[in-house]
Amino acid sequence: MFTKPEKASVYWDRTMDEIISLGIKSLGIVVIMSFFMGSVLVIQTATAIDSPWIPRYTVGFTLKQSMVLEFSPTIISLILAGKIGSNIASELGTMRIREQIDALDIMGVNSAAYLIAPKIIGAMFIFPVIVVFSMFFGFVGGWFIAYTTDLVSVEDYIYGIQVFSEDNGFMFFYAIFKSIVFAFIITSISSYFGYNTKGGSLEVGKASTNAVVYSSIFILFTNVLITQLFLI
Repeated sequence: MFTKPEKASVYWDRTMDEIISLGIKSLGIVVIMSFFMGSVLVIQTATAIDSPWIPRYTVGFTLKQSMVLEFSPTIISLILAGKIGSNIASELGTMRIREQIDALDIMGVNSAAYLIAPKIIGAMFIFPVIVVFSMFFGFVGGWFIAYTTDLVSVEDYIYGIQVFSEDNGFMFFYAIFKSIVFAFIITSISSYFGYNTKGGSLEVGKASTNAVVYSSIFILFTNVLITQLFLI
């Protein structure tokens, strides 16, 4: 798959198409989920703090830690594994049973590189952007609750996000690195199951299911490893 492409311009165009298909078209659901998750986290944290000794800016700080470290890079990747992974596996599986992949091989085209490499490269490029959008709209959702309720003041909420800012650079790098690794996991595993589909339409459905299941398992397993490497 990583051999030198026959015509670089074709691969460039396909990579741009995959960025739009895998990333841009997924922004809607990511924005909605992140907004409401940020709102829920603020409500839960604010209502759980009943001690006067705990500063109110803890609400914003807790939201920042939750969104940046875990929700945006990991939970969003798990959600996209279901959306993107099934699409990739079903697309390649359908091409396999319709013998379109065989036709590419007969024409002398490296079908694995032509079909899979743009998906992996495109996802690894666009996933960090999606994660940043998720973080931002999670903060916006929390701000909305702070602005429309009296659970926490907007000033305390914003200060909580800003506090301990010396760690923000490392946290951001940690989240971006995880998103790139998860993008590779989702696209490579899903492409494997789709590319190697055998049989008919029933097997295409099984390949899509396996792609989602195995991608999710590997994401969770890799998340533990990366967390131990970076945070312990």
